[in-house]
Amino acid sequence: MADLIDPTIPANAAFNRRVFVGLGAGAAALGSTVASALAQADGFGQPHPPIVAENDPAIVVARPPLVRPDATIDSYAAWPVNLTPGTPGLVLVQAVWGVDAQLRDTVRRYAKEGFICIAPALYARSQPPSGDGTSDISLFRPMASALVPEHVKGDLLAGRDWIRTKAANAKVGISGFCMGGGITIREIIGDNDYAAAVAFYGDVLQGAPKDAPVTPDTFAYAKKITTPLMGNYGSRDQSIRAADVRMMFAQLTVPHDVKIYEEAGHAFFDDTRAAYVGSAAADAWTRTLGWLRRFLT
Repeated sequence: MADLIDPTIPANAAFNRRVFVGLGAGAAALGSTVASALAQADGFGQPHPPIVAENDPAIVVARPPLVRPDATIDSYAAWPVNLTPGTPGLVLVQAVWGVDAQLRDTVRRYAKEGFICIAPALYARSQPPSGDGTSDISLFRPMASALVPEHVKGDLLAGRDWIRTKAANAKVGISGFCMGGGITIREIIGDNDYAAAVAFYGDVLQGAPKDAPVTPDTFAYAKKITTPLMGNYGSRDQSIRAADVRMMFAQLTVPHDVKIYEEAGHAFFDDTRAAYVGSAAADAWTRTLGWLRRFLT
């Protein structure tokens, strides 16, 4: 099963995200139209029209089935129309809400930026409710608790292999949010299945008791990571301590980069829910694109 962190826990110390929206302007200018959209606050922090629509002429959208030994897994995928054998790929790992509207939009955003992106539906064996527009985590706890690490690994690798049916020479990365960020870290411990990884507020304790004393030994697993890893975290996150994040990343011996956003808490990238912080989301998106392009292209 996955370590589940409640993304609806309020950020430490109340603040108005509008105060910080200007901080993302520089990152947006260096990034993309997606980054520019993320940097604005009006209409975000709640369900809203997508940043990249399904009928965007620059991309192709599909829902390819991923055949696994015990089941056929749904997925959501998108890729640029100008596909080449070397177009880079990204496996996107869902948050607790499943492959919801925000995650599907993010898949399309990556396609718009030139990546083949696929999000396997990790809850497919459990017949989950739709995560679109909901913030009731209790609906998804049973599915998250039922996840089997071996199934998750295989489902994600099936997504990676599907990408290579579209672009045979693709370098493929992995990224995820919240629960998916923790899974992203877990998937690169002792394995080199992916060429790069980006974790958005993923659990760095990786199964260690949250109430136990934290020492460098807690993060000994980091020595087994051979995949270049970027992290995006919020200092106001009450479920993942910034000090733990810094200690974990300090143990890495591979190329790595981590940024802890002072204005943000947990789930700051989710522009359809109240935790959204535009400045952090825009900057993290721009940094993430740079990281993926560095190692996948």
